[in-house]
Amino acid sequence: MRLPLFDDLTDAGSRLIERAGDVAGRALEPSVRLGVTGLRRAGKTVFTTAVVDNLLKPDRLPFLDVVSSGRMQAARLQPQPDPDVPRFQYEEHRRTLTGPTADWPEPTTGISQLRLAVRYRPAGTLKRVVRSMATLNLDIVDYPGEWLLDLPLLRQSFAEWSGLTLDLAERAPRAALSAEWRGWLGTVNPAEPAEEELARQGARLYTAYLHVCRTTDGLSLIQPGRFVEPGDLKNAPLLTFCPLPGAPRGRGTLWELMEDRYEAYKSVVVRRFFAEHFARLDRQIVLLDVLGALNAGPDAVADMKRSLEMSLEPFRHGTSGWFDWLFGTKIDRVLFAATKADHIASSQHPALRRLLDDLVGDARRSIRFEGAGVETMALAAVKCTDTVAAEHEGQQLRCVRGIPIGRDKPTVLYPGDIPDVQAVFERPYKFLKFRPPPGIGADGRALPHVRLDQALQFLLGDYLA
Repeated sequence: MRLPLFDDLTDAGSRLIERAGDVAGRALEPSVRLGVTGLRRAGKTVFTTAVVDNLLKPDRLPFLDVVSSGRMQAARLQPQPDPDVPRFQYEEHRRTLTGPTADWPEPTTGISQLRLAVRYRPAGTLKRVVRSMATLNLDIVDYPGEWLLDLPLLRQSFAEWSGLTLDLAERAPRAALSAEWRGWLGTVNPAEPAEEELARQGARLYTAYLHVCRTTDGLSLIQPGRFVEPGDLKNAPLLTFCPLPGAPRGRGTLWELMEDRYEAYKSVVVRRFFAEHFARLDRQIVLLDVLGALNAGPDAVADMKRSLEMSLEPFRHGTSGWFDWLFGTKIDRVLFAATKADHIASSQHPALRRLLDDLVGDARRSIRFEGAGVETMALAAVKCTDTVAAEHEGQQLRCVRGIPIGRDKPTVLYPGDIPDVQAVFERPYKFLKFRPPPGIGADGRALPHVRLDQALQFLLGDYLA
């Protein structure tokens, strides 16, 4: 008979051996795990595709020092390190962006991974004496943005999560969206005997409410994430629970059934997802669709801010020490990036960055307190517009020229100005979204971008020195 303590020690020993082997391997051929994190539709898949494309063909990266100094030799795709994780379909996503009917890739519905090896000449004299050429392995994981918001559940009991979720559901704009599910809650007693059909009914109504939050009002805080993007867990009992009012009840009750499934979800899904893909990140970029939140209105902006702060809590930020390989590395650089910056005129990019600074201010200060480096930036992983000057009623306006989604011809539009943080919570805005232009990438060069090279310099520049 195997004792639980023996199993725990065995698992811990296996992890130490695995990490020791990983450290030894990284000494011979260093690798960096880049966490491309962000909420739904922030542009993680497009960002990853653009990073790979531009490192494979680095002629559009003048602000990446290893390129501008002429030290970069080449990059190529490598077999991914985890054979049980699907491969990130870089080629397919690039074809979608550059095909005859250029379009954005479909939102991610499952996890995938990719490794890119970058070959370069070290910059320092001492490094060149040790080795004339070096290789850096870059590992990136793509996943549905909804899954990121499961991470705060690791620190919440079922009672705590239920209380917070119900409180949020009773306030605008969620009150109207959750009416049917909350009406059902009023007809059940958490202390009554557990019934499978009752649990399934509650989960179905709660899931419908989450879908409405996601598709109608642009709200970000959607938990659990697998309820709306189940992946390979579709129809699994793990997804048949919902928040309940009140305090913990006795054994054999509906409360206990829901609580058991919540804890199982945390253990089987969330904890494993975090341990395998996020606990050992070296660097992190946090992508935010600030323009999309502005369009959705003040509630969506506040929800995005709240979701961001909650999702960052489980990560270990700070400066790594000698013994961090035993317990998982720390993230020592974090970049907050407002995506789709090309959807506004370039003259508005500084204002977008200032707004981003205000929205992530609390999270940025917390990460800096832990000792990690933090930067903010407005970028576009794939540039699909140009900034042009246009005259209107005797005034020169900075406009954008591109193909808005839903149209088929280039149009010159004045997108408007980015508001300051006080005006953000006064009204919704209307910044148009654009599609990739026809013929993008047809010149044989990498995908065009805005500040992708500056982002890579902050995130990877020291690794490639």
